[in-house]
Amino acid sequence: MYTSTRYAVFGLLLATLCWSGNALVARAFVGEIPPFALSFWRWSLALTLLLPFVAKPLWRHRNELHAAGWRLLVLAGIGIASYNSLLYAAAQTTAAINITLVNTCLPLMTFIGAGLLLGEWPQRRAWWGMAVAACGLLVLISQGSWASFSGLAFNKGDLIMLIAVADWALYSLLLRRWASFLLPIPPLALLGVLMLLGVPLILPFYLYELAQGARLSLTPQNLAAIGYTAIFASLLAYLAWNHAIRVLGASKAALSNYLMPVFTAVLGWLLLGEGLQSYHWFGAVLIFAGLLLGTRGVAINRRAAE
Repeated sequence: MYTSTRYAVFGLLLATLCWSGNALVARAFVGEIPPFALSFWRWSLALTLLLPFVAKPLWRHRNELHAAGWRLLVLAGIGIASYNSLLYAAAQTTAAINITLVNTCLPLMTFIGAGLLLGEWPQRRAWWGMAVAACGLLVLISQGSWASFSGLAFNKGDLIMLIAVADWALYSLLLRRWASFLLPIPPLALLGVLMLLGVPLILPFYLYELAQGARLSLTPQNLAAIGYTAIFASLLAYLAWNHAIRVLGASKAALSNYLMPVFTAVLGWLLLGEGLQSYHWFGAVLIFAGLLLGTRGVAINRRAAE
């Protein structure tokens, strides 16, 4: 069980890293790839790659899928169709720092939601972990300067991102709430059926976007961006996240969201040549400390249960 917990924590790091790259892609390709086009083709490619591996498991577990029923459609709507479409739409009109700031609402939303929907109020250790990680995040977004923090401005893109964060918190909580229906379904098959249901839900919005004149140019850069979001931000990240929810619970898994600005800063350093400053390192230390503090109790409890 302890090994399973370690895999879950590693999966959180992997998912957060992949989604940090997804946020960079969303911002880098504003004006090049319309938001619903990116969402539709991302999931369509991911489904095409996954379907040969899950077709037989889907048929083999058809009774379990039927038992889950409408719950799968709800999860596909909020986890596949809505969240990333909203994030890509938000990236059209808001800055990177604002997306990072709004994302900090996820752990708090999930903590409260876990108590209200699941009756799983996080332990005091988890709240302290969230507080420590939040302090690290504030160091990052303020660049260690109160003047930078007080000068932040917000716009309608931030409201869209706030809705996206609430959407993702609900997806994570429902994965946990409906675990008795979802656990009999293998992880790959579950992701496959969510994609099968989610892609058609995106299609009407993509067609409306086309009717408004938005077009996707098939350049090598645009195709590479879609490929990244399909393989890393969709297949790998969602499998890792869904597993972490099963093992750690929604509230503790949500703490990993504080790592996004850390990974974004590192990716910016590696890919864009942006320097890492002292406040990056200090903020990263606080965030990692908060994450370890918030999830350490899970590992201890599981080892004691062995």
